[in-house]
Amino acid sequence: MLKVRRQMSEQSGRVGVAHGEAVRDLVSDETCDPPREHPGTGSAKFKVGTGGLLEAALTRENLQAAWKRVKANKGAAGVDGLDIEQSAQAIRRHWPQIRQELLAGTYRPSPVRRVMIPKPDASQRELGIPTVLDRLIQQALLQVLQPLIDPTFSQHSHGFRPGRRAHDAVKAARAYVQLGKRVVVDVDLAKFFDRVNHDILIDRLRKRVNDAGVIRLIRAYLNAGIMDGGVVIDRQQGTPQGGPLSPLLANVLLDVVDKALQARGYSFARYADDCNVYVGSMKAGERVMALLRRLYAGLKLQINEAKSAVASVFGRKFLGYALWVAKGREVKCKVAEKPLQNFKARIRQLTRRSGGRSMEQVVQKLRPYMLGWKAYFGLAQTPGIWRELDEWLRHRLRAIQLKQWKRPKAIYRELKALGAKENVARQVAGNSRRWWRNSAKLINSVLTIAHFDQMGLPRLS
Repeated sequence: MLKVRRQMSEQSGRVGVAHGEAVRDLVSDETCDPPREHPGTGSAKFKVGTGGLLEAALTRENLQAAWKRVKANKGAAGVDGLDIEQSAQAIRRHWPQIRQELLAGTYRPSPVRRVMIPKPDASQRELGIPTVLDRLIQQALLQVLQPLIDPTFSQHSHGFRPGRRAHDAVKAARAYVQLGKRVVVDVDLAKFFDRVNHDILIDRLRKRVNDAGVIRLIRAYLNAGIMDGGVVIDRQQGTPQGGPLSPLLANVLLDVVDKALQARGYSFARYADDCNVYVGSMKAGERVMALLRRLYAGLKLQINEAKSAVASVFGRKFLGYALWVAKGREVKCKVAEKPLQNFKARIRQLTRRSGGRSMEQVVQKLRPYMLGWKAYFGLAQTPGIWRELDEWLRHRLRAIQLKQWKRPKAIYRELKALGAKENVARQVAGNSRRWWRNSAKLINSVLTIAHFDQMGLPRLS
């Protein structure tokens, strides 16, 4: 396999096949097809315990669907240095041998490339970036396994599941609190993805998947190790975030906790490793916390005691949201304080008054971040806060515009061209260096809300 990978790296730039053709014919060789008795799609037609799942994952149709997903997700190169286009060419050339090794159980995944992602609180999150080839194989496995395993999960699990998202977990939490469960058992797991026990995870997986080839390949991915600074570090535990299979494997492991809580009739919502249980009293909350400590200890996972608590729901956050009570005792959602401050910090970074950018460039930088943030926090029921944020952001943009015009004559000329009154244009131009003060009210009638709408600036309110 190492020889094949060297050949892939050396020949990736020499294979004379256009990228579009390489994707279309990625596994077009007839020798790549599995025996005809297996269904061609390799997905929901298989049942747990029947075997043949690995062959189903490696069908041409399933691989081509997996390739489309990998390509759409883009992503950086792994330890082999091959990007999407180079990998497409190399995989097409070497696929028959790769497939043979996968079926024979001799395929060895490459180590993942370690990438440290900074978090708003100045800490870092570790990601493991597999090679494009390994992302393709993992995605193909996911497409076969998810339709079989996902229906077995608890209805209270919302993370990384088809047709579910974080909003569903937040809505469930709000509903529990509306019913009077005002105490939350908020559990934070310390470095969950880094501490997943391989043996326990594989044991849980075997109870759902009776296919030795699939189990062997997933074990190989867990043991692939991490490359950091050119050195491969072996891993005896953990499933690095970054691979397509990691979220499904996390849900397989944590489902035992879900089922234990569900069997006892508790009201809870889980999204990945974030789990909140809602009860009616502090005493009941302490009992649940003791239960969770036992359950997580059985999985060899560690609770972050500093971030976990049994407390009032109105003093905690869940997936970036906080809850509050409006008039009429209706429980509503709002953006929690920490993500709100992170939003402002990011906006300040994107709208700093230096850098020589045009206003159009500033807005284009803001647009994807604001649209994504607005989509995620769309459940927040705080129109007043949205209006304040909109006004604050436009205030910053007006200050940037004044600084870009810079000289009094230019400011006067541009304001008049936009329809400003004579006294406003003269007053702003006369105080040309006071960007923030001038952008507060004087030029609101010129650089209006509609003006920024036309530039493509999204509104939060």
